[in-house]
Amino acid sequence: MLHIKCFTFNAFQENTYLLYDEEGTATLIDPGCYTEEEKRELEAFIVEEGLQVTQLLNTHCHIDHVLGNAWAIDRFQVTLQIHALEVPVLKSVEVYAPNYGFRDYVPSTASSFLTEGQEIQVGKEIVRCIFVPGHAPGHLVFYHEASKRCIAGDALFRGSIGRTDLPGGNHALLLEKIKSQLFVLPEETLIFPGHGPETSIGFEKKNNPFVGLKAYS
Repeated sequence: MLHIKCFTFNAFQENTYLLYDEEGTATLIDPGCYTEEEKRELEAFIVEEGLQVTQLLNTHCHIDHVLGNAWAIDRFQVTLQIHALEVPVLKSVEVYAPNYGFRDYVPSTASSFLTEGQEIQVGKEIVRCIFVPGHAPGHLVFYHEASKRCIAGDALFRGSIGRTDLPGGNHALLLEKIKSQLFVLPEETLIFPGHGPETSIGFEKKNNPFVGLKAYS
């Protein structure tokens, strides 16, 4: 069984996810923890649950999703994995972070790269990479087929989609990829987004004003 724990961090109210199996092997996704209090909150849960973090993944590398990368790499002795197209996105964060007030941001570097369709082990569980660019050029969604749950980053939200006006964004591409990569999943699939509450594929297919049936009514 795969457990999913959500933490909401930083001024952008970003959702950080911790995935772990029954034996306590954990994967950390998009650590947005920036303050010492936020880091303590995440670490306390890991310690209390007796988890061992063995992997660090980013769905994409906008600032709000990577603020805790360097801390996590050092604290848990893990390496960072991202899509190769996100390398310049991650690199750019150290340039503009002070403009957003994150003057203590510590840069991080990926050690390996994830590809479309790649399977990732979370202990005894398997999560598959789905490539959904548009919000960011190398945006990935992590899908656990056994439980029909997705860590969706900023590709799809409840009643919305990721913004596409940032460098590397592509509105038409995002809409196409949501329809061809996400809307083909079972309607009961739960979406755990990078911001805001959970939703489902079925709900978004019917109600999303950007890409659902309501977008064409």
